[in-house]
Amino acid sequence: MATNWQSAWSERQVEGRRTMAAAPKLKEAATWLVLVPVAFFFVYPLLKLLLLSVKTDEGIGWGTFAEMLADARTWTAVVNSLSAAGISTLISLAIGVSLAWLCAYTDIRWKGAIHVCALLPLLIPSYVMTLAWTQMAGPAGVLNRAASWLVGTPVELWNVYGLDGIIVVMGLSHYPLVYMLTLSVLYRIPKELEWAARSSGAHSRTVFWQVTLPLALPGIAGGGLLAFISGLDNFGIPAFLGIPEGIAVLSTLIYEQVIGFGPSAFARASVLSILLGMIALAGTGLQWLLLRKSRVDQTSAEDRSVRRPLGKRKSWVEAAVWLFLVVTSFLPLLSMASTAFIKAYGLPFISENLTLKHFLFVLRDHAGTREAISNSLMLASLAGALCLVVGTLFAYWRIQRPSPLGKAMEGAVSLPYALPGMVIGLAMILTWIEPIPGWQPGVYGTVWLILIAYVTRFLILQVKSSTVSIMQVGREVEEAARISGGRFWTRWSRILLPLYAPGMLTGLFLVFLTAFTELTISSLLWSSGAQTIGVVIFGFEQAGSTTLSTALSTMIVAVILLLLAAGGLWKRYWQRRVEG
Repeated sequence: MATNWQSAWSERQVEGRRTMAAAPKLKEAATWLVLVPVAFFFVYPLLKLLLLSVKTDEGIGWGTFAEMLADARTWTAVVNSLSAAGISTLISLAIGVSLAWLCAYTDIRWKGAIHVCALLPLLIPSYVMTLAWTQMAGPAGVLNRAASWLVGTPVELWNVYGLDGIIVVMGLSHYPLVYMLTLSVLYRIPKELEWAARSSGAHSRTVFWQVTLPLALPGIAGGGLLAFISGLDNFGIPAFLGIPEGIAVLSTLIYEQVIGFGPSAFARASVLSILLGMIALAGTGLQWLLLRKSRVDQTSAEDRSVRRPLGKRKSWVEAAVWLFLVVTSFLPLLSMASTAFIKAYGLPFISENLTLKHFLFVLRDHAGTREAISNSLMLASLAGALCLVVGTLFAYWRIQRPSPLGKAMEGAVSLPYALPGMVIGLAMILTWIEPIPGWQPGVYGTVWLILIAYVTRFLILQVKSSTVSIMQVGREVEEAARISGGRFWTRWSRILLPLYAPGMLTGLFLVFLTAFTELTISSLLWSSGAQTIGVVIFGFEQAGSTTLSTALSTMIVAVILLLLAAGGLWKRYWQRRVEG
């Protein structure tokens, strides 16, 4: 018996030494297994884009840069881009900070409903909200028709088309970004600091400007910079409101260059993409610094107690908040839906002018729409599934083996999401026409190139979501399972996956919803048979088929609201299951 025991112990020691000897090789193999795909899919396309911008017939040179920088349209687009992004950011800051302060500190009622309504412009695609605004504030929109009816003569209060419309709609679309980050910071500011200032005789306004605002400034500035970058990245709003008026921003000018073809179209678009990318990356770097500081400052736990009762002003403030939410979110969507039911654009909304033919046409009779819905569902599902698996494994590897190289690779994975979508779309075209000299995989011009672009751009959403869940669980759980004899698949299927599920599914939901309604990348990459929902809506609107574009957009909004409701029910079910 002793001999058998000693023999078994010796075998275990030998096996342990082999495992320890093989560990460095396995670790190195795993590193290369991650490094090579990250370099090829996330870094290489951007390098090709950079190379094309300086490539000339004679070799490497700055001829294309000089040509584009000497073009007045380039500087007009730069000024328009900075103006639209900058002024819309000020609007987002004013709305987002005010609404966050009311929800965080006051006794305003129905905060949960306000929170959901405030996030609605962020959850619905910006091009759909823009289309909704054209139906409410366009030349023949509800706003101008109502004003004409009241006055008794044709009158135009405001036309949303143009640079001013781009600025306003961008500001109303991006204020939820400021609202979310500001709300998170305000909850974590210790109320004792504010009480100390008040007890020293400081007025409420003084407390806000000298105590609350400086402490919340990193989060506010981070949200503002995020809104600014989103304004630079946005294609749908300036495409719908600017192109008809001849107003170009950098994203629409890149689009015009690519679809215009020509001998140097891609080179000119590459230069514009680099200009746009440099502005966006500068903003992203500043945002990272401020958010990093914000995380350091948020050392106290969340405090959701009421700090400033509204008193007699409560009813007036609530009425103002709900009036703002209704006018900026619900009325445009209702205006869009009413247009979808009208027999012909411009007819009054009365019973004899209502029809369902536009919905039936886009669902049943228009082959392009059916194809686009099928493509978008397939692309969103595949992108979500691939990001779920790859993103979770990458997050797991990154946490289990922390290193400067791993941090650099995570930065590379996040780069396509930090850069504007037009830049990534053009980089995908340049890369996948011929990824390696002499090798043409045949994905260019197909729906599979859009899938590659989606996974490349949205993978970081899954990585971040999965990272949060993995870090919350901790290594000790897996170590306990390993000590108890659990094999790799047993540990993952029975222990880790159920614990990681909330974060993983949150990432899956974000990737699916974002990919399902995406327009910017697919506007560059689509071809016959590879259309997506966003491309079809954009095509309908460009062709003047407003009733069809509004019908399809209305259905998309209905699907998004159903998905949000299902996600809310699932979250409530999961919380009850965990608490039970």
